[in-house]
This record gives sequence, structure tokens and C-alpha cells, in this order.
Amino acid sequence: MPVTLPFMTMEKENKILGLIAGGGQFPVLVAEAARAQGCHVVAVAHLGETDPSLSEQTDEISWIKLGQFGHLIKALKKSGVRQALMAGSINKKRMFEMRPDFRGLTLISKMAIFHDDGILTTVADEMAKEGIEIIPSTAYLKNLLASEGFLTRKRPSRSELEDIDFGWRIAKELGRLDIGQSVVVRRRTILAVEAMEGTDKTIERGGGIAREKAVVVKVSKPHQDLRFDVPSVGLGTVRKMAEVRASVLAIEAQKTLIFDKPDMIALADRAGIAVVSKRTEELRGS
Repeated sequence: MPVTLPFMTMEKENKILGLIAGGGQFPVLVAEAARAQGCHVVAVAHLGETDPSLSEQTDEISWIKLGQFGHLIKALKKSGVRQALMAGSINKKRMFEMRPDFRGLTLISKMAIFHDDGILTTVADEMAKEGIEIIPSTAYLKNLLASEGFLTRKRPSRSELEDIDFGWRIAKELGRLDIGQSVVVRRRTILAVEAMEGTDKTIERGGGIAREKAVVVKVSKPHQDLRFDVPSVGLGTVRKMAEVRASVLAIEAQKTLIFDKPDMIALADRAGIAVVSKRTEELRGS
């Protein structure tokens, strides 16, 4: 009778990756990268949120409704998943339309506060009890994390650098309270803060008030759990900034995902927008 050695079993299990997919291009990129690195990708996708093209980049896929936590666990365990990651966004307005299954209701009852951090941490803890470890969403795509420095030809002016410092501290406080990750500033005045509507709507509101030369600051939360909810920017972010004639985008180095980077930077250069990636400790007075 053939004997299966323990290390052989572990190697096979480590190559099975569970992907809990939300919306946007991130889940598709994760699946593609993981498969390129030899993983068997088992996805659980959300109806009405996840891009249907994800099925083309996965080995197995199940579709569930938001809140069907029992279905999610069953699908992953059935395929022998021991490690999983969460990638992609969920429209926060849909949180009020959830129709959870029994396991989902049980999970919700354990949440003291219905905020992003509380929801995701509770989900991760429950999955750990089922023998499924949640790993960082960037595990297979570290190259998408923002490098430090000026990313565009244009550099911020002295007054814009002051606005970045001012907005950075406010955005960090928003993150500490788990409200949002971005703010819009002009002349050391906060014009808009992000809540559940998302970054693009925040830029639209703040940019409309500024009329021109708004500074957009987007940062990670002070105690960011890099397993999930990593800030992201991309071509759409800069396109929205160009619409309101904003002048600067400031993001946090190594803690922000950049999608479509070449196209995003090219558009920023054409629109005269400065993109800067820095660390919190670089702020003046910090």
C-alpha cells in the first residue's frame, strides 16, 4: 500500500487557496497571480458584487448572497481550503439589504459595532475556528503596493505639502474611528471626509466645494490589519480628481494598493495632478 508522507500532504494543502471575493478587479488579479504561482484557487463570490469573469481565473467557484456565511464556510471546507484571503469591495449600502443564513445571523449577533474592522475581524476569527486561516490580501500581489516617493512629474507646492500634512492627521483619526480612509483638503480646511459612500464620492463632494486645486489624502488605518481592507487607488481615482480639477493625491507607501499604475500615472501627468506616496513618520512635526 502506498504511504503518503505528512510533508507531502501539507504541500498539497498549502497549494489550495480560498478566495473570498468582493467587487472590482482585485479578486481577478489575485486569482490570476495565485494560479501563476501554482495554487489551486477556490473562490466564493458574491452575487451582484463580484465580476463574473472571475470564474475564468479560478479552478472552482461558488456564488453566494451577502451574509450567507454558512454557505461560504461549507464551500471552502468542501474543497479542503486551509488558507484563504479576502479581496475586493462590497457596496456598503447593501449591508442594509442582507438576507443572512442561520450561520450569518449567529455571526452578526456577535458584533458589538457594525463597522468594517469589526465585521472582518469577526469573520476571520470564526473562520479560524473552522481551521481556515485568513492571510493578507496582498500575499500574492505585493508588487501592487505603492512605492515611496513622487510618482508623477509634477510635485506638490509648499502650501499643498502643508495640506497633505494637515489632511493626513485627520484621515488617520478617521481611520482610528473606523469611519473612512480619505479626506479632501484645501488651504488647511477639510472639505469632505469619507464615510460609507467611498472615495470617489468624497472627491466629488470635496472637489465641488474647492472648485479647483483640492488635495486628496488617502491613508491606512493606524492599526491596519493587512489581511483585509487595504486602501486602494487607481485610474478611476485620478479620473474623478481630473473632473473636479483637483491637484494632489497623497497616499501611504507600502500600505496602499495601486491598480492600473502606468495608465493612472499617465493620466495624472496629462491632468497636471501630483501623486505622492509617503510614510507617516515623514510628516513634519511627527
